[in-house]
Amino acid sequence: MYKIAVMGDYDSIYGFATLGLTIFATDRKNDDEILRMIRRAADSGFGIIYMTEALLGRLGSGLDRYREGVTPAIVAIPGVTGNTGIGVRQVRKSVEQAVGSDILFSDQEKEKEQNS
Repeated sequence: MYKIAVMGDYDSIYGFATLGLTIFATDRKNDDEILRMIRRAADSGFGIIYMTEALLGRLGSGLDRYREGVTPAIVAIPGVTGNTGIGVRQVRKSVEQAVGSDILFSDQEKEKEQNS
């Protein structure tokens, strides 16, 4: 059975520990240390890693090696600073890859373009 981790700034993730999830606070870590932490988590049986959108945005292309694989699945969650839109863009991109077109957000985008 795979384990579930949550990564991000401590204030955003500490509550997940009460649900039995393993938390990895990244407040005082540089990007290389965080990428090593993710690699160790993946190698230790973590199948899902919830990551704050701020951290996901910060690491950017450093996570490319995990985008094509099955595990760990890296899922964006909003942090205490709010939603940055990275999670929605991630879902949109995944749907476009799977289906071949944007079936979820195309109507909303068309409305935005017409109202602009």
